[in-house]
Amino acid sequence: MHLVLLTEIADTLERSLPPKEALQLTLQIMARHLAMKRAAISLTEPDGSEVRIYASLGFSATEQARGHYAMGEGITGRVIASGRPEIVPDVADDARFLNRTRARNLRKEHTAFICVPIRLNDQVVGALAVDRRVGAKETLDDQSRLLTVIAGLLSHTAGQCRAELSSPPKKKPAVTDGRIQGFIGQSESMNLVFTRIRQAAPSSATILLRGESGTGKELAAHAIHEASGRSKHPFISLNCAALPDSLVESELFGHERGAFTGATGVRKGRFELADKGTLFLDEVGELSLAMQAKLLRVIQERSFERLGGMESIQVDVRLIAATNRDLEQMVKDGTFRKDLYYRLNVFPILLPPLRERQEDILSLAAYFVKKYSEANGKTGVRLSLSAMEMLQRYRWPGNIRELENVIERAVLLVSEEGLILPLHLPPNLHSAGCPYSEKDGSDAPPAMGSLQQRLDEMEKAYIIEALSHFHGHLGHAARALGLTERMMALRMKKYGITYKAFRSSGS
Repeated sequence: MHLVLLTEIADTLERSLPPKEALQLTLQIMARHLAMKRAAISLTEPDGSEVRIYASLGFSATEQARGHYAMGEGITGRVIASGRPEIVPDVADDARFLNRTRARNLRKEHTAFICVPIRLNDQVVGALAVDRRVGAKETLDDQSRLLTVIAGLLSHTAGQCRAELSSPPKKKPAVTDGRIQGFIGQSESMNLVFTRIRQAAPSSATILLRGESGTGKELAAHAIHEASGRSKHPFISLNCAALPDSLVESELFGHERGAFTGATGVRKGRFELADKGTLFLDEVGELSLAMQAKLLRVIQERSFERLGGMESIQVDVRLIAATNRDLEQMVKDGTFRKDLYYRLNVFPILLPPLRERQEDILSLAAYFVKKYSEANGKTGVRLSLSAMEMLQRYRWPGNIRELENVIERAVLLVSEEGLILPLHLPPNLHSAGCPYSEKDGSDAPPAMGSLQQRLDEMEKAYIIEALSHFHGHLGHAARALGLTERMMALRMKKYGITYKAFRSSGS
């Protein structure tokens, strides 16, 4: 039966078909011969920054569009990063399975997941994954070996498809297929943000962006402007917390010559500069009550006078305000005007903190690794699996801005090997402990320490990386590190590391 399947696939791939069509036909042939629910072929981006589903069976177009991962993220990302197959006997019982496509009902559906790497010239260029009904482990092992053979047949065609991805992409609109240009993330909370931006962008309604510092409020404001009918007109911004009241008033409304000492000429304010476009007021909660009253008048009347001037200037401006303050509490305390609050809070959008969108952390980290690698002339920089675990377990009080700073620092510190290890991450991330330790994090390195403590931290990171790469096989990991199995076992005992945590069900 398998010989017939493999012959059909080989014949299909030898035909002069477009590469993507050949991959799609291969999945259809597999469906006829194998008891599978769904199947997907994922490919790495040419720069290695991301993994995306390229062809699929049993997924809707929307579900397939959601299927993208950072290198090492989820089961698919781990298979491509490690180059080793993975078997999940039941996805509902495995926390590593992200269900990024949201095609499966994990509460009701018991599904086994098998994923194998696709190699081309000793390089992993993608992965072949199949959903099937939960069955005996021996059956799953047999199918994993069969999929590995099929992946070998697919490798050349997959390489052709991957090469097509390197073609210069067409300019994307700011909002497309529910996603927002410039944003990274497919978590539920971010999908809600994308929906709200998509709803708000076409109108001229005033928008209030809420969220902690570093969550991307200014990026959201830019996205709303670019997706609106005002995109060809100016986007003007002002940080209300950066200037004293006297300068804020001049910045917003402008001034006439001689309005105050040093005013040697006429100067247009931000409202005037943003005419027909968008004005973004960041940290609006920091305005004094006097400035709040003046801002309220402009919002109500859409007109103002420059400082020192008598002429009333009419403007057509779309206003977007942002704050990380609790405006409702400020209204109760009398430090923020209730009438201004209602004028600003026409269409609120909440930007979630990074700790509430953990499934997006590795995608963001991969983007920043690529960004700062290119900026510093480094190639092949990547996150180790142990560093990924540490990034995912940290609470990120500084949100995306803090993550960006951490990755920029790590890229600068990384060696010529290009592998970012836990030792390249700042001490405060280490307090989360080691995910593979039996001591529940009690062996986390101190924030400051001696040379020996830092060397121990480095040794521990390399041991974790080797065990992860060889899926907990003590002998292989020891040989890769140049240690005997006895030496390896002693070091693992020293750091409280257990090989069992690295054993995958497919090993």
